[in-house]
Amino acid sequence: MFRSYLRLAMFALGLLIGVQVPGFIDDYSKRVTAHRDESEQSLLGFRQTARQFFAGDLNALVAHYRASTDDVMRSDADSIAHLVERNSLMEAEWLAMQGPWYAQVWHLASDADQALLQETYDAYSYQILLAPQAIAWGIGCALLLAWLVELVFVGLGWTLGYGRKHKTIAYEKRHWR
Repeated sequence: MFRSYLRLAMFALGLLIGVQVPGFIDDYSKRVTAHRDESEQSLLGFRQTARQFFAGDLNALVAHYRASTDDVMRSDADSIAHLVERNSLMEAEWLAMQGPWYAQVWHLASDADQALLQETYDAYSYQILLAPQAIAWGIGCALLLAWLVELVFVGLGWTLGYGRKHKTIAYEKRHWR
């Protein structure tokens, strides 16, 4: 009886955890888009200057600033280089989040920007979406968690000898006769 309730509780917990996955992916994707748009806005003036003087090459603009004899220009070169690098990162993250759901999950699990991931996690508010992908994630996680807990308890019970019939005593008596 306890095992049945435990199984139900694990299923419910897995369901609640699973429905969070699409919401978190969506929040991360929106955060990446917002940072990407802000990054584009920050580079707008520099892009115009690069188009006018360097055929649109921002790296050539940065190299020009670095080659300047003016200390202010050289200092600004580092600032612009940082903006260009940040824009490249946001563009790569944005492109990764444009793929199918399994590619997005893989990206978040293996290659996402850790600062953005932490920022998303810190601002995330738990929600229950009733979208088809949330329901699928919920049921999948619920079944997986219930199965894993069941497997652990059955394995522990088997290891500790619960639920097994002890036929070894009868075998030993027969062997010694």
